[in-house]
Amino acid sequence: MNLTRDRIHTIGWGTALAISLAFTAGVSARVSAEKSKAALAARQIAALHQDIGYLQTEFETRANQQALKQLNDTEFGYEAPTAGQYLDGERQLAVLSKPADPGAPPPVRFANAGDDAMPTPAHLAMADGAHAGVIKTALQQRLARLGSAGIASE
Repeated sequence: MNLTRDRIHTIGWGTALAISLAFTAGVSARVSAEKSKAALAARQIAALHQDIGYLQTEFETRANQQALKQLNDTEFGYEAPTAGQYLDGERQLAVLSKPADPGAPPPVRFANAGDDAMPTPAHLAMADGAHAGVIKTALQQRLARLGSAGIASE
């Protein structure tokens, strides 16, 4: 009978241990789930704080835009550019860089400004009527200078 009692005692302890392990596993799973919920809530709170920061910045920016608009209207009077104020390309930009004096000839520019730099026939072909005389005169002066130095030119 003693053997049966010891065996029942061992089975009881095993059952108590199994119940305790099951209870511990259940509590551990529940704690893990609560930790996950708490972490999710913390991330949501952080995201909401960031959204609040964005909204505050946007509100301040819009308020600042209104103040700047009022300042512009009362003090400066700047307006947004219209379609007619934009240039279509490089040629229109080049037109703006012409000399201010109507009678002044435009400057003659070459890629190489050294003593050996001479306009080529291609330069003369590209020049329009107003510039051709200036380029032709410069070419004749350089050719004369080279001829007086004893250099043959073609």
